Formats: sequence, structure tokens, C-alpha cells
Amino acid sequence: MRAMAKFVSLAMVAALSLGVGGMLLGAGSAEAQTAAPAAAPAGAQDPCAVAAANKQPYTMAEYNAYTAAAAEKNPASQIKLLDDFVSKYPNSALLIYVYPLYYQNYGAQKNYQRMIEYADKTAALPCVDANAKYAALYAHAAGYNALISDPTNKTMATDAVLAKSGQAAAVAALKALDNFKKPDNVAQDAFDTQKKQLEIFLYGVAAQAALIQKDYPDAITYYKSDLGLKPDDAVMEFKLGQAELNLTPPATLDGFWDIARGASSPSANAKQATELKAYLRKLIANYQQAACDSLTDAEFNEMLQLAAASPTRPDSYKLPSATDLSAAQKDMTIASVITDLKAGGDKGKVTWLAACGLEFPDVPGKIIEVTPGADLTELKVAFVTSDAEFDAATVPNMDVKIVGQPDAARVEKDNAVRFTATLTSYDPDPNFMLHWEKGKVNVEDIPKEKGAKKPPVHRKPS
Repeated sequence: MRAMAKFVSLAMVAALSLGVGGMLLGAGSAEAQTAAPAAAPAGAQDPCAVAAANKQPYTMAEYNAYTAAAAEKNPASQIKLLDDFVSKYPNSALLIYVYPLYYQNYGAQKNYQRMIEYADKTAALPCVDANAKYAALYAHAAGYNALISDPTNKTMATDAVLAKSGQAAAVAALKALDNFKKPDNVAQDAFDTQKKQLEIFLYGVAAQAALIQKDYPDAITYYKSDLGLKPDDAVMEFKLGQAELNLTPPATLDGFWDIARGASSPSANAKQATELKAYLRKLIANYQQAACDSLTDAEFNEMLQLAAASPTRPDSYKLPSATDLSAAQKDMTIASVITDLKAGGDKGKVTWLAACGLEFPDVPGKIIEVTPGADLTELKVAFVTSDAEFDAATVPNMDVKIVGQPDAARVEKDNAVRFTATLTSYDPDPNFMLHWEKGKVNVEDIPKEKGAKKPPVHRKPS
């Protein structure tokens, strides 16, 4: 939640100004409570209604003690006055105004644990009105967020008990915000904008708290709600992806997709984009364990492009895993590779991911063309598996680079050859071609050097 730290103070001020400021000027003000109580409704069952009908007015000394504490500007002096008030009047009707002074004071001093304590006391008061309850719950959530965002308090950022209460407060604040009454002097559009900002913040707090508790399903729910209000948030997309990857079993492709959205988000700065892209590529590489880095790069770039255009991964999008590639390699032959690659589709994709970068031994073929060299001999070869195919072959479908084997320059066109090499790339139809590197020709298929001396004939002595 550090990414939200700058927003906290703004949201805190806004929440408190809407939720607490002006309380004493409303129908529930201290002055209003000094009026003579109305007669209790006959048969009233609601405890708050009964309390309102039978409330005893507070004394003038009690009211003066409260106003003196509220007017005090020195934080330490105000806390002392508030402590004195609570000591003298532990059950005062004015606690609904006293406790918010506590948590505002402690919040200003960055004593967030005490801030949370008094926010909870406020929310627990009987018959607290909707605005005051929302403000108290928000104060708890904001205080919790400030605690876990402080790099000097690393233990707070992993405290599951603290996270549980922070999540509960944020969720309760979201519910209370629905019942928050718009002040008469605030325009509806301005109020709606402010409310949306506060919802974004509270969903973020709830999600982070759930993540700390390893409650990944709830974290996912809150992150998605947050992104529904503020799409294309790089940090929230990344966090959502993390939560999805930590599910049991992990929602791997959804997690990759959301991290890709974070990496390509317009809100990501250069550093965030670079770090998220590097992280995502590493995830894909570990997930697939493909031998060809170029294929990992291609899968990575495709995901970035597709995720940038769609907030949700389509069901049609697949990313073969290392298990899929291992299964494809089990019964793989060059003949099956060529068949699958020409057929294309998902099977062709899996086959190529599994085959690229592998060394295949003794691949049979007919030499169509030879480009000899001392260090590098290049062969154009037609893959064949029978005499009939050998006789009919006139067009190569394999390009083989033979290195470190000068004798291979002696192989001749139209001869049979077997080679061992690493498959590195291919060209699709209509000019299908497999490309091989680091090749070696089977020595039995290399003609003897012309002019070579015949081995001596050993005769038995007479």
C-alpha cells in the first residue's frame, strides 16, 4: 500500500471533514441535546430511540470541559484535557465528540496505534450516527494503512492480527459510506467524486490486509473492485496478479495476465514498467522452461500486447506449461515435428515450444545442396524416411550448419546423410524449412578423402 501513501493524508482530511467536521452544527449537536427530552413513545423497542427519548442532558460543567478540550491547539495539552474529561465523565453523552478528538490528535502525531484505538471506541458507541461511524471506521483503516506503509515498522506490515482488524474496518467503512449523508453545502458531483476516491482507497486497504493474511480469494475480490473504480492502475494490477498466483491451485494465466496489464498500464512509470516486464518474463520462462529464449520473448511480447487491450484474459488464450512441453517431447520424432508444424494450431505451437533448442541425433535425409567450407559447411537436406521418399526428393526442407568438422565438406549432392544437430528455428509453409545449428555429420556418411593411401595389407610370414 505504499503506492497509496500520498493519497492517505488527502483522503483522511476529506473523510474527517465530511464525517466529523460540522457534527456540532447538526441535529445531533451538543446544543441540540440540551433541549428538553420528548416523551418516550409508547412501546418503543429500538434502544437508540428509547435512549434519545429519555436522555439526560449533560451538565454545563461537562459541556465546558469538552469545549475547552476541543479548543486546545497543543496536542499534548489537548490529550491531557481529554483524559481528564473521560476520567470525570466516563459515560458522558459527549463521548461521541470526545473520542474523535482523540483519534484526530493521535493521527496528527502519527501515533497510529492510539488513533486506531480511539477510532474503534468511537465506532463502538451506542447509537452513533452514520457519518460519525463512517469517519471512525475510515480513521481505523487509514491508521492501519499508515502503519504498514512505514518502512521503519516492518513488523506491522506482516502482522496478521493487525491486518484482520484493518480489513474489517475498511470493509465496514465501505458499507457505512453507503449510508453517509451528503452535506447540504456540497454539490452532488463533487460528493460523488470524493466518495469514489474514498472507495478506491478503502478497497485497496482491504485488499492489502487480506493479502497479508494470505486470504487470497478476498484479496482478489477487493483488488477487482478497486480496479473497477480505477482501471489501469499498475500497482493494483500487479497485486491482483500476485494474489491469483498464490491461490491453491494457482490461477497462473490470470495472474500472468494481470501482471502484464500492470506492466503495460499508462499509469506505470518507467521504473515500474521495466521491473514488471522483467518479472513477468521471468515468470513465463520458469513456467514454460522452453529451451529457446526467442520463443519465451515471443510469448512474453504477445501477452503484453493482448493484455493491454483486454482487462480479462479470454478463455481462448493459452500458454503451454513445462508439463505440456515435457509430454509433447515424450514421443517426439522429426517426422512428428514436421507434421505438427505444418498442421499449425495449438498442437503446432506446443510442438515447436517443446522441440526448439533440442538436439536430435542421426536425422536422416537426402542432400540437395552442399556449400562446403573449412569451418562451416552448410547442407540443404530433404528429410526422408524411405527409399521411395529418397528417390522422389528434389526440394530441401532442412538447412543444416555443420561446424568444427572439416571432413563434412566432402559430402556430395544426392547422397544419403545422417546428422546430429540442434533445432533452432523454422519457416512455415509455403516454403517450409527447419533450421539446424551446431551440426555434425555421421562419419560413416562422409566419403573417404580422394588420394588417401590405402591401409597396408598384412601378410602372414612364409
